[in-house]
Amino acid sequence: MLAFARVTKQYGDQVLLVDASFQINPGEKIGLVGPNGAGKSTVFRMIAGEEEADDGIVERPKRLSLGWFRQDVGDRRGRSILAETVAGAGEVAELGEELAGLQHALEAGGDDLEAVVERFGEVQARYQDLGGYELEARAQAVLHGLGFVDDQFGNDVGTLSGGWKMRVALAQVLLARPEVLLLDEPTNYLDLESILWLEGFLRDYQGTVVMTCHDREIMNRIVRKIIEIDGGTIRTYSGNYDFYEQARLEDAARREAEYSRQQAMLAKESQFIERFKAQAAKAAQVQSRIKKLDKIEKVAPPRRLVEKRFDFRVAPRSGDDVIKLEGLRKAYGARVVHDGLSMIVRRGERWAVMGENGAGKSTLLKMMAGALPPDDGVAALGAAVTLGYYAQHTMDGLDGDRSVLEELEHHAPQANQGTLRNLAGTFGFQDDDVFKPVRVLSGGEKARLALAKLLYDAPNLLILDEPTNHLDIVTKRALVAALTEYQGTLVFVSHDRQFLRALANRVLELGAAGPHLYGGTYEEYVASTGHEAPGMRTT
Repeated sequence: MLAFARVTKQYGDQVLLVDASFQINPGEKIGLVGPNGAGKSTVFRMIAGEEEADDGIVERPKRLSLGWFRQDVGDRRGRSILAETVAGAGEVAELGEELAGLQHALEAGGDDLEAVVERFGEVQARYQDLGGYELEARAQAVLHGLGFVDDQFGNDVGTLSGGWKMRVALAQVLLARPEVLLLDEPTNYLDLESILWLEGFLRDYQGTVVMTCHDREIMNRIVRKIIEIDGGTIRTYSGNYDFYEQARLEDAARREAEYSRQQAMLAKESQFIERFKAQAAKAAQVQSRIKKLDKIEKVAPPRRLVEKRFDFRVAPRSGDDVIKLEGLRKAYGARVVHDGLSMIVRRGERWAVMGENGAGKSTLLKMMAGALPPDDGVAALGAAVTLGYYAQHTMDGLDGDRSVLEELEHHAPQANQGTLRNLAGTFGFQDDDVFKPVRVLSGGEKARLALAKLLYDAPNLLILDEPTNHLDIVTKRALVAALTEYQGTLVFVSHDRQFLRALANRVLELGAAGPHLYGGTYEEYVASTGHEAPGMRTT
């Protein structure tokens, strides 16, 4: 269907692809992976025909329906959520608009009525073939799956937050059902219920899917082929993400061994040449070996896989009772979010707070952290508790005029620069990235910087609201490794199942039936309840 044949692409001095070749076949589910800046977005643009190769060929069918979910959704306003979703459905949506116009022309009459009737028949037949008369019902089903409720469908899309606009944009692409679906980080703004729904949708999808995604679980369950871009090179692996990681490690070990063997051979030959180059009796042998070395194709030094890791300071010991909630109540107008919630969080416990949108997860974390007062009841911290609270608004406290490194130095003036650069690297700020002004950072980069500052402080209570948002898989792994060694108490909300599985030893489920406390791991919670999230939705 789609093929890259010896494609080379570069921007200025930055070479993204060198003689890259791979193929995308009908119905394949493919994960596109690689470090930031490796060229994943460029590959998407080339697949979509928005950019051409500098050299080589990108083969694509002349007639190919393609849908692309991007992170930049632009400004959307003036249409209802449902109307905006339907409008993005591609050809069938355009036919629907034309059909409405033709209907109006038929009702108005006129001299060209015969031509209008003929065109109406053609458009109606095509519209019906494409499932146009079921389009609105399908749009509602997709919106439900992504977390919208019926009462929202008529609201202007312009009233939504950026994250919910992203869901509308994703709904548009999914509704269009193109032959090729390009998904750029589709889970970034989704809750766990919506991620699980999307997982089912993509598993049953008949078309081709090419996706970048920082959710390891969905990559494992959906994709069956990995295309890796790194250092201008494309490598293809047949399998899911776990298979790819293992195969990549084996490939890296093989390339390292091959490089080491050749370096040892070259060193040996060079020693012989250097030792005997001045001896006439050995002149023929020396020249022979020089020619041999000139002809050998040198193995390039392998790109070494560096796992990010930061050893955070040991948190001071707190008292046994870390958070005490008694009769906690919170309402927003007539909507009661919490009513009489009581519980104790004890030292060393790791609570995952779960629930559908609107269940009050973030509200509860804010009350625990003292950032929001309850309407009634008490939320109190225990003896000797030092609090670290991370929420999506935490990055608002960053100084835009400082560089990344300066922000860390201002936060931790006693730390040496090596420690802070290591900390920055763990959270994705490599090399000259530490000199970027905070004001030019993306939302995700600001979130990572705020998280780095918080974890450096090593408080003995961490309250984290979606800490993995915008983190790539490697950085998530570094965060999980750090939190696994963390000696304090943890309360968190996360839509990442790997994160939940690795860290939670208690689960608080919030829902309409009231809170339920599960005294075990996330895996035990799943086994006990029969579901991976409280509000499972069907496709």
